[in-house]
Amino acid sequence: MKPTFQKSVLMAAALTLTASMAQAAELRVMCYQDGSECDVMADMAKRFEAQHPGTKIVLDMVPYKAIVEQLPVQLAAGQGPDIARVTDLGGLSKYYLDIGPYVKDRKYWESQYGSTLAWLRPSESDKGIYGVMSQLTVTGPFVNKTLFDQAKVPMPGPKATWDDWAEATRKVAKATQTKAPMVWDRSGHRFAGPAISYGAKLFDAKGNLQLDAGYKTAVKKFIDWNKDGTMLREVWVSSGGSSYADGGGEFVNGNAVMMLSGSWQITRLQRDVGDKFDWVAVPNPCGTTACTGIPGGAAWVALKTSKSPKEVGAFLDFMASEPVYREFTARTFNIPAHAGIAKKGVDYAGAQPGQRAALNVFSAGVANLAPQAYKFQGYKYNRALMLPTVARVTQGIVGELGLDDVMAKIDADMKDAVTQAQK
Repeated sequence: MKPTFQKSVLMAAALTLTASMAQAAELRVMCYQDGSECDVMADMAKRFEAQHPGTKIVLDMVPYKAIVEQLPVQLAAGQGPDIARVTDLGGLSKYYLDIGPYVKDRKYWESQYGSTLAWLRPSESDKGIYGVMSQLTVTGPFVNKTLFDQAKVPMPGPKATWDDWAEATRKVAKATQTKAPMVWDRSGHRFAGPAISYGAKLFDAKGNLQLDAGYKTAVKKFIDWNKDGTMLREVWVSSGGSSYADGGGEFVNGNAVMMLSGSWQITRLQRDVGDKFDWVAVPNPCGTTACTGIPGGAAWVALKTSKSPKEVGAFLDFMASEPVYREFTARTFNIPAHAGIAKKGVDYAGAQPGQRAALNVFSAGVANLAPQAYKFQGYKYNRALMLPTVARVTQGIVGELGLDDVMAKIDADMKDAVTQAQK
């Protein structure tokens, strides 16, 4: 018996639906957020899905610890999402997927994101496009302005040195009976900015990590400040090994006059400080050769574990487009990695005055970042220096090691870590 016309239409429709379902791609995005980055991305993903009905975006929101500890294990086992938001940009680069063949305009990517594309490439000779920075971050200090006002101590100017700030914050802490003048995040990444400012070159002529007199100067100053009470030493000595510890809690609670952290703290300070005191971001203090922080941030990276590389490329191309990226930056209160948007400026319409002022300070500071700061951030083995710095400097603070031994241990640990990573 021949099928009726109606049955034929229904069968054809069913086959078409089946075919479209078979062709549909589901992209999983592993995402953590400092503020609202994943929430805003999820909202924008709906627009992408409307424009690309054959693609479904699924955001798996996870704590930052999962990105640092679980994602590398998954990738090493050949598993993982299609896209992930990561901060270990170079360290995970061997798992990245080149989306260059799938973006609409490669020249656009090179012109607008050229300064950070290299951070995601597995080698200097590589020209692939592996993802896009979701935002640029910059390390730098925040100051409790209310304490300065109460102490009637003038705040150092934009070209002030770390010694100037140490002296000023000591006066403020004494006058206001604040627990400590300064606190730094327990992080080799934060430490690198002042080290470069004091002349650390970080790399030898062959491009390998090295320690030098500039780095030693920064180590000595920091250990001395922890011993004489200038630094809130609990943040470093209360943690073991190379583990990270945040100074933000102490600053929010009014226990330190000045905090070295970074631009990602702006939203947190706006939320958690409230009306307890007035806080401001200030330019990175100077050492002997520079006044620099370290650029960084998080990137959406494409991963080789994806079975839908074309769709991954299309989605990241969408997120990197100027109107979408501008809106994302404005809504999440972040510093743009897009050259054109950074030059034109961002209208942070929803930001509070304090947030807006701090964002402008950090954005202006990008122009003062030292070349070594960009190179260090993009170096795939930078943790080989950052992690032992934290562990060994802490030993110097508590008196387990002298300065020369601290430097010798960092150097040995660093070289061993690079050797192990290269195997």
